[in-house]
Order: sequence, then structure tokens, then C-alpha cells
Amino acid sequence: MKIGTIILAAGSSSRLGQPKQLLVHEGKTLVRRMADMALALQKGPVVVVLGANRHAVADELEGLPITLIDNPKHEEGLSSSLKIGLAGLYMTQKQLDGVLVLLTDQPHVSLGLLLHLSETFQEGEKEIAACRYGTDGPLGVPAIFSTRYVDELLSLTGDKGARWILVKHRADVAEVPFEAGLIDLDSPADLEKFYGR
Repeated sequence: MKIGTIILAAGSSSRLGQPKQLLVHEGKTLVRRMADMALALQKGPVVVVLGANRHAVADELEGLPITLIDNPKHEEGLSSSLKIGLAGLYMTQKQLDGVLVLLTDQPHVSLGLLLHLSETFQEGEKEIAACRYGTDGPLGVPAIFSTRYVDELLSLTGDKGARWILVKHRADVAEVPFEAGLIDLDSPADLEKFYGR
């Protein structure tokens, strides 16, 4: 089964005050860590969407067998990066069964989680496999969407990300538990808490 991966790494990290893609966790920058895990899945092509801090982020990914795509409209929100990422995937691989969407600011994403997500999707009971944050938390990414949802992903606008489709099509989502899914690095307070300062 071919699953293409889109890593959304275009954000300006305005609330954080520094590029979150370049924060270091477990000896690697977050963007490099996510790209390495996506490649380790060995499911299909990997596309990274760049925007703010594009050159510094691209330098972190040098030498990897991935496609880098620039989103000049990254300030328009997640949906614009998702659309550009989808276009990039289909330029590199026409035949896909699904699309994995990843963010760079979820430091607790692991290869084990992505493998579990991939296995759940491949079981084929539902057209989407997504993470359930905590016990009663929301559904979110990482998530894999079957290609029948590509048109809906392309129709998203503004800062509507993939989560909107997860809510709309809840009955078609197979859940994978991700206790630490709500932990992201959006603000200086998040950083202090995460690094234990």
C-alpha cells in the first residue's frame, strides 16, 4: 500500500518567537526528526512544505530523499500548505492509497505511533486513521486519509487544517491513541514546560 507523507513545516512560529521547526529534541531538530520518521516508514514519497525560515529549514533536510516545496502563501494558513503538499505528492507519485499529514511541533510523535497508524489504516475498516489525543481529547494529526478525501482536503480554506475533516467524517475515522497529542510547542511557556526549565 502506497502512502505519501506531507510534513507541514511552513509556519512562522510567531507566538514562539523562534522557528519551532529548528527546535532540538532527542538530538535532532523537530523537522529533521519528523522527516527521518516519515522515511523510516518506507510507505511512499515524502514532501516537506516550507515557508517562513525556508532556507534554514531546508538546510536541516539536505541530502534526504524527499521533495521540498515552497509555499509563498504560508501566511494564509495551514490549508494553503496542505494544498501545495498534495500537489507535490501527486507530482512525485500518481498512484497513492493514502496521505499521511504531519506537523513539526508535536515532539512526542514516534515511529511506533506512525507504524501503528499505518497498520490501522491498512486494516481498511475506515477511510481515515487519526490520533485521539488523551482519553477524551479531540481527534487530530498525525492522520492518514484515503485518496477519496483528497478533494475535501483541497477545498479547505484559511487556517482550517485536516482536523476539520476528522470532525466532519467522524464515523469514517479509525482511532489510534496518542496520549501526548495535545503537547505542542507554540509559545515560550510551552517550551519551558517541555524542556523542564
